[in-house]
Amino acid sequence: MAGIYIHIPFCKKICSYCDFYKTTHVSMIPGFLAALEKEIEFRTSYLQNEEVGTIYLGGGTPSLLNISQINRILDKIMNHFAVTGDCEFTLEANPDDLTPAYINELKSETPVNRLSIGIQSFNDRDLRLLNRRHSAAQAIDCILNAQAMGFNNISIDLIYGIPGMVTQEWQKNLDALPEVEHISAYHLTIEPGTALAIKASRGLLSLTGEEESTAQFALLEQLENRGFKHYEISNLAREGYMSKHNSNYWLKQKYLGLGPSAHSFDQVTRQWNVSDLKKYIESLLSDGPYFEQETLSMKDHYNEYIMLSLRTIWGVNSVKLRNDFGDNLQSRFIHAIQPYINSEHIIANGNQIIMTKKGWLISDYIISDLVY
Repeated sequence: MAGIYIHIPFCKKICSYCDFYKTTHVSMIPGFLAALEKEIEFRTSYLQNEEVGTIYLGGGTPSLLNISQINRILDKIMNHFAVTGDCEFTLEANPDDLTPAYINELKSETPVNRLSIGIQSFNDRDLRLLNRRHSAAQAIDCILNAQAMGFNNISIDLIYGIPGMVTQEWQKNLDALPEVEHISAYHLTIEPGTALAIKASRGLLSLTGEEESTAQFALLEQLENRGFKHYEISNLAREGYMSKHNSNYWLKQKYLGLGPSAHSFDQVTRQWNVSDLKKYIESLLSDGPYFEQETLSMKDHYNEYIMLSLRTIWGVNSVKLRNDFGDNLQSRFIHAIQPYINSEHIIANGNQIIMTKKGWLISDYIISDLVY
């Protein structure tokens, strides 16, 4: 089952932590849509007729699009790809865009059946620091309104490790959480070039220490008592609601990325579109080049498999490791993980080699040590 991601690069306001490609030039939406339609036509054969089981409108802020524009994109995709009858259609949205009228139109007039809402925090102080354009009250209201109007597959994004956030405040965030189906919880990363990075370089932020970060991550485990499965380092879901789209990435399934900066993977090559909206539009409308491509080596495939698999509860399968990469790389991996098994950062359960919650706390270090 393949997936399609569409990058909608428009934002009304730039968040202080975000390093994704985006622009506030919403006047360019009509040109973007025309170019996007051309790209869909150009890329029809990329997935080699494999059925598409997940379509994800991400950004940026896809909820800036009106209902007609959303349907224009999705209709074009469904006319050019074999989309399954139970396809997961996800729309990323900002809480202040999710008015009752907009939610009702999404539910009744589009195929969107999953919302991914960028809450980030239920604390207004945090939201101001992150330069979000919604309040904590709006965050709660939009979730409850979406549920009341029939959306029964809602994911929310939360951020911990925010400067100034103590563990008790992160606990309040989790306590304020309505009964949604999926949670993506990320530790704040200060990305180069962002407004937060500039503040940090000037000593204007009190960055979260390692002990505090560990304590905040550990609090996620209490969500298992509320019916959530912690199935990937940053993702928790109720039974039957794991993200099909993100699971495609972690399980190395084929996916097509459309729009500026979007990445694609057909299990042989990786492609990435130009991260410039003007160049993207001009190139597509003039039939010019708009992406770069690389063919992945065996080493690349091995490293990606290790890196992605150890982030999940499925882990690395030692039989698959030998079948796909040979005895030498399998032996190398088995030897390299032994110290982490001894330290209880990794466990071997038959053929499955899984990173423990303890291992997840230092996952970047462990994975960098294991890749070839």
